[in-house]
This record gives sequence, structure tokens and C-alpha cells, in this order.
Amino acid sequence: MTVRIGLIGCGVMGTDHAMIIGQQLHGAELAMVCDADAGRARVAAEQAGCARIEGDPLAVINAPSVDAVLIASPDQTHGPLTLACLAAGKPVLCEKPLSQAASECEAIVESEVKRGKRLVQVGFMRRFDPSYVEMRQAVLAGTIGRPLMLHCFHRNVAAPDWFTGQMAITNSAPHEFDIARFLLGGELVAVTAFQPALRREKGGVAPVFMVCETAAGQLVNIEINNNAGYGYDVRGEIVGERGAVSMAAPAGSTLDLHLSHSVAYAADWRPRFAEAYRRQNQAWVNGIASGTSAGSSAWDGLCATLVAEAAVQSLQTGQRTPIRIPVRPGLYDHS
Repeated sequence: MTVRIGLIGCGVMGTDHAMIIGQQLHGAELAMVCDADAGRARVAAEQAGCARIEGDPLAVINAPSVDAVLIASPDQTHGPLTLACLAAGKPVLCEKPLSQAASECEAIVESEVKRGKRLVQVGFMRRFDPSYVEMRQAVLAGTIGRPLMLHCFHRNVAAPDWFTGQMAITNSAPHEFDIARFLLGGELVAVTAFQPALRREKGGVAPVFMVCETAAGQLVNIEINNNAGYGYDVRGEIVGERGAVSMAAPAGSTLDLHLSHSVAYAADWRPRFAEAYRRQNQAWVNGIASGTSAGSSAWDGLCATLVAEAAVQSLQTGQRTPIRIPVRPGLYDHS
């Protein structure tokens, strides 16, 4: 079976998805490419070997020649387009966040539950990254004893001047919220968010630091620093009762020169997580072909957004904020 995929959105990540689908996946065909900018859609399609472009995302979703849809359009479109895919009965891989509004995520979950089948996968690709997978396996095997704490940090080179602390939480941090749930196997139930009182000399949003509490009593600290300056850098460590496990970022080489030993940082997330994206997309295609579910679910997307909403509230009030997690529907028991 060849899964015919329609891609919506040809920005940085959408263009990468086009290349992955067109050149790296087994059992998949890039059937249609859509973007509001026809020129950008044409470039992405040509690079990936796709013959058809479209300007209307709903035309892609409802096209008989499209079996499944990958949404990589701007964040505010994710919820409505995912609901349209559910209405059409088509599997969808939606880039994170599923929506920045929990109410919209809840509508997606309700729609999927009514259908009685998981059709939505959220693009939390870190679940497929070998480093995180090994950390999760160490937890499941009991190698380090019961996990007590998780340390995470997520650093980017620089953010635009219009980027805010709230956006750091709603746009960057959902990856951390989801991977914390994945690694520890439980829900986050409260969050306290901070920003340093000492501001940057040259402008730009200050780092956001969050302390999350899990239902099992574990602590998770998360640093989101969108103006780190030196490179793209993501790290994590789980501290258990008997030991600790931390992720080792892949490096192609090290340089010994001028009395120094160095490893280069990437400018953004794409080189670091290229393999994770490929594995995620292949698992999605395999799941469609076999009728099974893979990766993060709509429920996982909802939970990440609920954490983000609570963290934004905490940043605004300076108070510890409970996270309202509803009862999980049975459809997502293995999510």
C-alpha cells in the first residue's frame, strides 16, 4: 500500500517534510502540496518531486487523491484544519502545537472519540529521537530506580524582537511538556513560571524558567532560552533513586585546534532532530498502512496545551498554578 499524502504549509518545516516524504519514506507518495504562497508551494513541490500544487487547504483535505494529510501551516490554523481532516475521515499528522487553545484541542479530542478511532498524530518528534528513547527505556527497565527529577533546557540562537515570554511557553515549551510526560510516564499537575529580574542588555525576550510537579510527586525544571546566542542546544537528564541518565546530542565530529577541543552547534533544530523527524513520519505512514496508531495523540496535544496555558497564567501572576487535566478517554489509554 502506498499512502498518498497531502502537505499543507511550505514554510521551513513544511519544506523539510516535503523532502522527507518525497525522498526518504517507504510506502508514501507526496500527492499534493499546498501553501498560500503559490511560488513557495511550487518550489517545495519541485524539490520533492511532486507534480500538483494547491492554494486551498480544504481542497487538499477533501481530495480523493489524498489518503492522509500533514499540517505544517501556521499555529493558528492547526486546530481548524485538524478538525476538517477528522470530518473527512482522514489520518492527519499535525505539527505542534495541536492548538494554542485548550478548548480547540478538547473539540478535536471529542470529535475523535465520537469516531471511535485515532486519526490524529501530533508532531512531537522527540519521542522518536534515539537519545530520548534510550532515556525512556532506562526508566522502564528500572535501571536508575524511580525517577525523582527531570532537568530540561531548550536554547535557540536568537528570537525576533516581537517574540515574548508567553510565546516561549506556547510555541517552544510544548516539546518539553510532552517529552516530560513521555519520559516520566505521568501527568504534570502544577507549574510555576519565572523570568530573570536581570534583563538582557541588547533586548530580546528573557529566558523563561519553569518548575513543574507531576502527579507522582516528581519535579521537572524547564529552561526556555530563545536568545542563548551560541547555537541550538537541547539537553535533558533524569535523576533517579539509584542513578541518572542524560541525553547525548549527536555530533558528527570534534575539532582539536589552537589548544582547544570543540564541537559545533547547529543554527536551528533541523540538523539535531532530522533523524527524529524521519522516524516520526515513517512511523505515521506505517501506522496508516497497518491501521494502528503511532506517536503522540490528540490527547497528548491537549495535555501539552493545558500545561502551556497554566504556565502562561503563572508567568503573569507569579503564582504556582494547578494544571487542569480532565479524565482521559479510553481511546487514549495507550497514548
